[in-house]
Amino acid sequence: MLGFLRSKYHEAREILEEIRRTHPADVPAPRDDGYEPIPDGPDLSSPEHTSHGVAEIEALASVWSTRTLYTGYALVFIIFFVNSLQQQTTSSLSPYVYSEFTDHSLIAMTNVLTSIIGGVSKLPIAKLIDILGRPEGFAAMVALCTLGLVLMAACRNVETYVAAQIIYWVGYNGMDYVLHVFMSDTTELVNRAFVYGIASFPYVITTFIGPAAAQFLYERDGLYTGFGIFAVLTPLVTAPLLLLLWSTRKKAQSAGVIKPKPQNRTRMETIIHYVVEFDPIGMLLITAGFVLILLPLTLATSGTNMWSTSLLDRWLAPDIIAMIVLGVLSVVGFLFWERSGAPVCFIPYSRLRDPTLLGAFLLACAMFMSFYCWDLYFSSYLQVVFNTSIRDTGYIYNIYSIGSCIISIPVGILIRNINRFKTPALTALPLFILGTALMIPFRSPTSHITAVIACEILKAVAGGTLVICQEIAGLATGNHETIAVSFALVGLGSKIGSAVGAAISGAIWTSTVPVYIEKYLPDEKKYLAAELYGSIARVLEFAPGTEEREATVRAYGVAQKRMLIVGLAVLPAAVFGVAMWRDIRLRGVRQVRGTVL
Repeated sequence: MLGFLRSKYHEAREILEEIRRTHPADVPAPRDDGYEPIPDGPDLSSPEHTSHGVAEIEALASVWSTRTLYTGYALVFIIFFVNSLQQQTTSSLSPYVYSEFTDHSLIAMTNVLTSIIGGVSKLPIAKLIDILGRPEGFAAMVALCTLGLVLMAACRNVETYVAAQIIYWVGYNGMDYVLHVFMSDTTELVNRAFVYGIASFPYVITTFIGPAAAQFLYERDGLYTGFGIFAVLTPLVTAPLLLLLWSTRKKAQSAGVIKPKPQNRTRMETIIHYVVEFDPIGMLLITAGFVLILLPLTLATSGTNMWSTSLLDRWLAPDIIAMIVLGVLSVVGFLFWERSGAPVCFIPYSRLRDPTLLGAFLLACAMFMSFYCWDLYFSSYLQVVFNTSIRDTGYIYNIYSIGSCIISIPVGILIRNINRFKTPALTALPLFILGTALMIPFRSPTSHITAVIACEILKAVAGGTLVICQEIAGLATGNHETIAVSFALVGLGSKIGSAVGAAISGAIWTSTVPVYIEKYLPDEKKYLAAELYGSIARVLEFAPGTEEREATVRAYGVAQKRMLIVGLAVLPAAVFGVAMWRDIRLRGVRQVRGTVL
């Protein structure tokens, strides 16, 4: 037995040494010394020995034709269209699902959980698609998204629905993430912002279709039917892209471009190889760290003792403090592990120290935190305060999505022409702050809905510009090998911001709305406070102007103002994030190889 273990130990050491030799040191970031790079400037494409997923996509790009590439992008566009329609429809129906279970306030807690898990899951997905390949990772995300939709269509209790939402959002965010990595794999850096803008255009179309579809389903008792329809559509529309990638892979294998996997490894050697490549210690430390830091946000702002203890007491609870401390220690441990202990780094240490990537992470975190401080209950606010229909609520609610997607195309063209991404961000940031500040006085029941819409438009133009710029900033200083993980880090920043913002929103909502509904109700009707707080459908049963409706309207207004004040207070961090960026010139920086855009 000892001899067997000794032999396996030596085999493992040989594999580790081979991996160390074949994984080169980090490629330094492109210099920006004030001069325009020459057309064949810094080559940051992958070196000869790199991860399987990156090598494979470069091999595919070397054998496919321009026509095949355009076909692939057309299929990506169709997938984005169906995914956007799916998200617009189901998100419009979600408040009514929660209300059916008499737990409308659960929206914030569910959003925190989906943001935490959806954001952290991008890190293992990044490693998965680098080790196994882009098609395999995308297929796995399609399966999860479909499973979540099936569970939502079949659920009959709130616990199942929350679990289905978590599975669905991991799959949905994963699909979106892998498709963006695919676009990054197949575009030059200077053209990438424009391609991202084109890919977001389907959201403009579906913003008008989704809410109308949700209204149609709700009025015909088809609340769960919509989930079932998209459970069928999702695998159908994604299959052609997977078939295209797999067929191109066979072509590359026939041409000898893709190196065959070693056949002389034993099963144990293969397991050791993939375990080392995946870096499970680093993965465990970083995922556990962020989950343990963010999960207390949900526990401290929800639970059965919500009314018996103050918010400060809940934050000072021993279990909350313990989780936060363990989370911070896990993140610190991850940094030490990546710096000195990992045989194959999960995230190259040079990327963790890069100010442009860190600034993009900080901007994403601050922007989404500010946005989700008030956005989760905005659709409910519109219906209760302004008496809008589901369809019209969806249109107003999605002004931000429409505007940010429309503006992303000219912003992409602008970035390509001026060869920079920092200047547009510095222009858009003051507008984003101004739009948030103007929302505060207009969150009053006496305000006109036109003022609310105007603020949404201003924030959409600024927000769409900032999102495109932060994505390019996150990728600009790395090489092809780090594209997936860099994109995941920026995405993690947005999900952390979403989770924190949703937790703040939930805390303000649960501590404000029920108290003020009861305060504004006449004494003989105070018994209705719990019903009005727990179900938006119950609120809408009362006509505008009635005592019950007006009490709820005033309570919603107080809560939204408080949410927006907090949302404005976090935006200075966004200014600091953009200030950290290097003003890199994009043209001539080569990150990818083969037939690309």
